[in-house]
Amino acid sequence: MQKLLLLGDEAIAQGAIDAGMSGIYAYPGTPSTEIMEYVQSSKDAKENGIRALWSANEKTAMESALGMSYAGKRAMVCMKHVGLNVAADAFVNAAITGANGGLVVVAADDPSMHSSQNEQDSRFYGKFSLVPILEPANQQQAYDMVHYAFQLSEDFRIPVLLRITTRLAHSRTGVQRAAMRKQNELKLPDNLRQFVLLPSIARKQYRELLGKQEQLEAASAKSGFNRLIDGKNKKTGIIACGLAYNYLMENFTDQKLEAPLLCIGQYPVPLDMVNKLYESCEEILVLEDGYPMLEELLKGMLNKGKKIKGRLDGTLPRDGELTPGIVGTAFGQKIEKGKQTPELVKNRPPKLCDGCSHNDAFLALNDAILEYGRGRVFSDIGCYTLSALEPLEAINSCVDMGASITMAIGAADAGLVPAVAAIGDSTFTHSGITGLLDAVNNNSPITVLILDNSTTGMTGGQASSAYGKIDSIVRGLGVPEEHIKVLKPLRKYHDENVAIMREELAYQGVSVIIPRRECIQTLSRKLRQKAKVKALDV
Repeated sequence: MQKLLLLGDEAIAQGAIDAGMSGIYAYPGTPSTEIMEYVQSSKDAKENGIRALWSANEKTAMESALGMSYAGKRAMVCMKHVGLNVAADAFVNAAITGANGGLVVVAADDPSMHSSQNEQDSRFYGKFSLVPILEPANQQQAYDMVHYAFQLSEDFRIPVLLRITTRLAHSRTGVQRAAMRKQNELKLPDNLRQFVLLPSIARKQYRELLGKQEQLEAASAKSGFNRLIDGKNKKTGIIACGLAYNYLMENFTDQKLEAPLLCIGQYPVPLDMVNKLYESCEEILVLEDGYPMLEELLKGMLNKGKKIKGRLDGTLPRDGELTPGIVGTAFGQKIEKGKQTPELVKNRPPKLCDGCSHNDAFLALNDAILEYGRGRVFSDIGCYTLSALEPLEAINSCVDMGASITMAIGAADAGLVPAVAAIGDSTFTHSGITGLLDAVNNNSPITVLILDNSTTGMTGGQASSAYGKIDSIVRGLGVPEEHIKVLKPLRKYHDENVAIMREELAYQGVSVIIPRRECIQTLSRKLRQKAKVKALDV
């Protein structure tokens, strides 16, 4: 088969296509977004009728994939690490329902928080749920692991978590494809009560899940993704999890690693391999690009007097992603510092795009709210979060998807009136609808700005589940018609928009303002495409 130059995300997508996947569901979130985008643009996926759909949020995506698995087909669901928090209800329970068709859950973690609120480690969800976890060290392994994950899922009738990190997701290398596998036929579960988690059924199936753990550990030991490599220098034994293997080996490009090395790519970790390494060395260094999950486990399992080093004891930094330099220093390598590179381009903070509709919306809000004082605007996650920075400095919170509306409710209940929530159109349908329903039921004195730019802008312009529906959703939730205002966020309408906002801020109930103008980036792309088509016609 052909060899392709692929991002880690793209390798996972191509692996799923070649492994006989029938459907993929996701909500866009860096660094996972490109998995879905690759499938949606794939000729192979189209020819094979693979369903590739953006969902309203990660929970609905997880549940859709679980439904496809119920029907006997192979399904994948993709999200960034904080998205797994949203999907957790379905994800954790899916370990107890089990799978019918292969079910692979991809969680893309973001150590160092390049584009996230935190750097949580999704392996903890897999451990908590008692499902197998796969963690690739490179793009080829990511591709191969997808094939293996679907088969493992079907062999053990269990979902499989594939955990990657930003560096793997967004770096590119050659990947060798395997032959394409046919998709599964439609096949219902042998036990039609398998997915019915009534307590009497759930108790039985949870015991079955517990009973699989020894077999899952045995599968980890023989899969080939966990490898124990002997070395003659027995002072420090190294355990390298996933991508951390590359950070280690970049310190040994001109020489051979002489320390014993255990490469971990599949969990649960085979204890025999760990014990063998531990008994043969004076101390252990654990390299994990994320939380010290394995290090913590080993300190519990192997409390026999030998030192176990890593993030917990300060050998490695407690936060942030690993680098070859950090790993080399921890291992005792002498790192030569090169000459300082001259600063050719000064770092600049991110800002809203020139011509962005959010800029005009917040300029109007800043003027309208001036008489009440600062510190009362609760925002959400999207491009508009950049309005916290200069020159706008318009918002005062960004916690999680949908929290703007519910935080505004709580602040208003505390006496901060008026309280304002700012949320994007895609984030509104992701997690904001239920918050607005609470506000309506409580008649909270809050003003909600639903910033409608007709796309999921922050992640590159994917289709928004809210497109063309926001007004009717808001009405359906019970917001009074006279307090639903649609604005055109343009500078020439500034005074008019400020006046409308002032009027709604003074209203002692729920009001919704919808500043609506298409994202400048998606509009520019459309105009360029239109001009290109016109030129071809000529």
